[in-house]
Amino acid sequence: MKKRYGGYASDFGGKPFVVDIEKATTTNDSFRTALWTGTHLQLTVMSIQPGDDVGLEVHPDVDQMLCLQQGRGLAQMGKTKDDLSFLQPVFENSAVFVPAGTWHNILNTGKVPMKLYSFYAPPNHPAGTVHQTKEVAEKEEGHGVH
Repeated sequence: MKKRYGGYASDFGGKPFVVDIEKATTTNDSFRTALWTGTHLQLTVMSIQPGDDVGLEVHPDVDQMLCLQQGRGLAQMGKTKDDLSFLQPVFENSAVFVPAGTWHNILNTGKVPMKLYSFYAPPNHPAGTVHQTKEVAEKEEGHGVH
């Protein structure tokens, strides 16, 4: 049985799908949930607590776009994990584009949970992924390189 939150099941991948992305994103309380996983694209929704972050990582063969629906933060990117020279404040309705092979992180600098959705091309997480917390995500998928 698929886990439900905000009226949506956890992964509708492989089928045609229409979603109220703002509702799906802002009602999500898990760190990461895969909402749709196809052959060449994946949609996840995330909730990042104040003072926390998405997690420093790099996807060697995956492009990524993250879109903030609620909150504020700081996007960090660079060629190595020790040189995140691209720093940009992000706010509600910001879109962050991460080229494959780029180290990146987004810190929640606000006082409310940062709600965002993310597209991966190709998919980056197993279909049906639900990580209730960042700690669970790190335990299941490791740190950094995906």
